[in-house]
Amino acid sequence: MANIKSAKKRILQAEKRRAHNKSARTRLKTAIKKYRGSEEASRAERLPTTYSEIDRAEKRGAIHRNAAARHKSRLAKQATTKS
Repeated sequence: MANIKSAKKRILQAEKRRAHNKSARTRLKTAIKKYRGSEEASRAERLPTTYSEIDRAEKRGAIHRNAAARHKSRLAKQATTKS
């Protein structure tokens, strides 16, 4: 355990951020799984909401912008090849 006050504060901040990022990444993974598990007819309806979750995770800093772009690209590619 840290002895310096600022180090203790950083530990608390890091834990808070970790929990926040984990929540955002979990929401993202769930949205992607729901999209991939859905029927082809409902995928067109789910795509904007899935994109929204990806953008939200990116905006919050839970994932890198290149990772967000990669997720969106793969989903778009999957949507065009399956349909």
